[in-house]
Amino acid sequence: MDLGIRGRRAIVCAASKGLGRGCADALAEAGVDLVINARGAEALEAAAAELRAAHGVEVIAVPGDITNELDRAKVIGAAPNADILVNNAGGPPPGIWSDWSREDFIKALDANMLTPIAMMQALLPGMCERGWGRVVNITSQSVKSPIPALGLSNSARAGLTGFVAGTSRQVAPMGVIINNLLPGIHDTDRATSLDTGVSKAEGLTIEDARAKREATIPARRYGTPHEFGAACAFLCSELSGFIVGQNILIDGGAFNATF
Repeated sequence: MDLGIRGRRAIVCAASKGLGRGCADALAEAGVDLVINARGAEALEAAAAELRAAHGVEVIAVPGDITNELDRAKVIGAAPNADILVNNAGGPPPGIWSDWSREDFIKALDANMLTPIAMMQALLPGMCERGWGRVVNITSQSVKSPIPALGLSNSARAGLTGFVAGTSRQVAPMGVIINNLLPGIHDTDRATSLDTGVSKAEGLTIEDARAKREATIPARRYGTPHEFGAACAFLCSELSGFIVGQNILIDGGAFNATF
């Protein structure tokens, strides 16, 4: 399928591995030039080289912490007229309600709400002026079904979702489309971290902890970055212009609801 975005330019955050890398791969395969960001410079440069070799597109690697204002400015400066923005950042650590201080909540809000909002505020004006743009925010299935151990993530991502609900409908008349992708468990470092926590808490092997979680998913497996990236690329495509302000679950059927 031709997504109609060959020659466009995208910024993809947290793109050196995991879901962000899956999105970068899918966009590069569609012919999109990339600016990719992650904190680890070595892994990011390796990802950039692999993307160039595999897809023949321009890839600019900008290492840094996207939650840091100066680093964020460098990323935006590498593609101030980006057509596509994929917001992504790792989730905060698990725990229970009594574990978290005000500082913990501020850090979660910075990473998973305020930073993606700042990226949109920087790039949406240009998209609106040019009459075309796509934004995909990678949030979490916890937006639909809060996960008790991920209260920091539940809170911050719900705030971002509320911002997108209003903003997406304000910019849609200018041809700018914003949607959220809500991943369930995928085969990434984040899943390994969560499974490690379960294995330690319950005295299980990592393999048994993973099998226990897989048994709760109707698809009976974890998702892959490749299939997640394909969904992201479609939402960034010319074909997605009538999908506005939606929260799309990619969770193997784990969230059980009619709507």
